Amino acid sequence: MSKEMQELQKQWHSMVQSIHSNSDVVAFMNSRVGQYLGDHPFVALSVLMFIAVSAIPVAFFLIFVVTTAIMACIGVIVVEGIVRMHARVVIATGGIALLCVLCGLGALSLGVSGVLSVCYVVLSTLVNYWYASGGQIRKEEINGSSAQKSPPVLDLSANNGKNE
Repeated sequence: MSKEMQELQKQWHSMVQSIHSNSDVVAFMNSRVGQYLGDHPFVALSVLMFIAVSAIPVAFFLIFVVTTAIMACIGVIVVEGIVRMHARVVIATGGIALLCVLCGLGALSLGVSGVLSVCYVVLSTLVNYWYASGGQIRKEEINGSSAQKSPPVLDLSANNGKNE
């Protein structure tokens, strides 16, 4: 492994260790929800994606509700009954629109987290295979036989005979 990769791996491990040693993280991971999410990483990734994606629409809706409420309070001074009714209808319509947007974002976050999970599994398998084959080549170089032999070929028939 190159020095840059080892340095990057050390930095990553120190960052992960600092997160895992945080008292709030430890308290959350000891709770029921934290244990469930730790046992089900796909659900955890889906929840994280949903929270990240839905933050902007929820913020816009809250700004919309506050603005409508302020306008309704100002309108009470001018025309009492009509503005209150209008504000309720507008907020209810906005709430229904937000519900529709959040349902769509929930489906989107499930899809994105599914794709990310598949990519993670494929990439980790490829990296593990790459490091395993690199280790085999290094062993051959130490024995001095790498110059005489061709690159290693994965022989699945040898493994199949052992499993039967």
